[in-house]
Amino acid sequence: MPDPHFYSSTSPNTFAKAKLPFSWPSIPNPIPRRYRRRLRSKFRSAQSPASSIASVETSINPADTLRALRSHRWSYHDGHYLILILLLIFALSISQAPGPMMKTGAASLLMLALLVPVTRQFFLPFLPVLTWLVFFFNARFIPVEYRPHIWVKVLPALENIFYGANLSNILSAHQHVVLDVLAWLPYGLLHFGGPVVWASVMFIFGPPGIVPVFARTFGYMNISGVLIQLIFPCSPPWYENMYGLAPANYAMQGSPAGLARIDQLLGFDMYTSNFTASPLVFGAFPSLHSGNAVLEALFMSYCFPKLRPLVVGYAMWMWWATMYLSHHYAVDLVGGGFLAAIAFYIAKTKFLPRIQMDKAFRWEYDYVEIGEAPSGGYEYGLTTLDADFRHDSSDEWTIGSSSSISSGSRSPVEESNSSWEGDTLASQASDSELSEVIIR
Repeated sequence: MPDPHFYSSTSPNTFAKAKLPFSWPSIPNPIPRRYRRRLRSKFRSAQSPASSIASVETSINPADTLRALRSHRWSYHDGHYLILILLLIFALSISQAPGPMMKTGAASLLMLALLVPVTRQFFLPFLPVLTWLVFFFNARFIPVEYRPHIWVKVLPALENIFYGANLSNILSAHQHVVLDVLAWLPYGLLHFGGPVVWASVMFIFGPPGIVPVFARTFGYMNISGVLIQLIFPCSPPWYENMYGLAPANYAMQGSPAGLARIDQLLGFDMYTSNFTASPLVFGAFPSLHSGNAVLEALFMSYCFPKLRPLVVGYAMWMWWATMYLSHHYAVDLVGGGFLAAIAFYIAKTKFLPRIQMDKAFRWEYDYVEIGEAPSGGYEYGLTTLDADFRHDSSDEWTIGSSSSISSGSRSPVEESNSSWEGDTLASQASDSELSEVIIR
């Protein structure tokens, strides 16, 4: 029989919470109350009222993705996904390895990653980079009868016309083990790991939405470079050193050139086999080593102007390394630099979020404005007084905003809206919210 001291029987079906017959001993807080209030106030004031802009998607429900697709307003800007799909289909159709089952499985995993929100925010902006990698590594399977003539004399001639000498041969004439290592670091290591490092720095210290733009710009620039290399195949400096100006053919293998000395120094095959079986043996122009380094330098200079000397020095280091190792002519480096500059300034004009110099971390941003500021406009706060405002509902499928490009400024969004552009490293509630903002 329960003790009525512990239960209240106001009604036969309701009971009050049981009370323990003893109390827990209280532990005094050593921090004075006034200091606790100050700490709480400081922590709360440090949190941005629009901190969801910089948050990361954690949902694993595919219904959220389908809901965003249904609410998305398709425009001609979404045509870039059709280009990526066609390139992927072409690359996989000519690929001789792996087999059909492996290709189907890989495509299914990619579709699943794009369907789940927590993975979509990474794989959606990474899609151009993935397309470039698949396209590049399967270029070797393009039938020879469909390939154009290989130009052997064009680049050496342009080198002499523009610079009066073959700079690559001049720089590679004096070799030393110290110079080999100095050239290997940027060309053989930083070229592959650098984009991840730069993207991580921009993700933490840059504005929300800049990493997705960087990934897309990086991917499309490299796709354009591979297309140019396929349409305009040219021999690199190592070919001239080995065969002179004799005609080339697609049956010839590649060469590690100066990187062979690194393999000898390290004592194992790190580059020789890979460069010998290169998918694009005659892809000298433009230099994507140069293009990637210049693009990374431009993005880092945009985000962190004080680091401009460092990143420009890195790009120059990469230029020297490519010529010292006999992989590219100087004209190839200039071509890659121009390609990177064009890609960057297109992104800067239409899609890049503006830097707010008083913000040190992405989580401090209360709002994000996209594109270059209009000249001659009068601005107050987040709005342009002479602009035509449009509050479009967009989603992360879009490049810069969902419903194309308009003038105005970007401001915080309502949580009911969805966005597909800033998505990648920030989700519908984060970078994706950037698409709710009107683009300048």
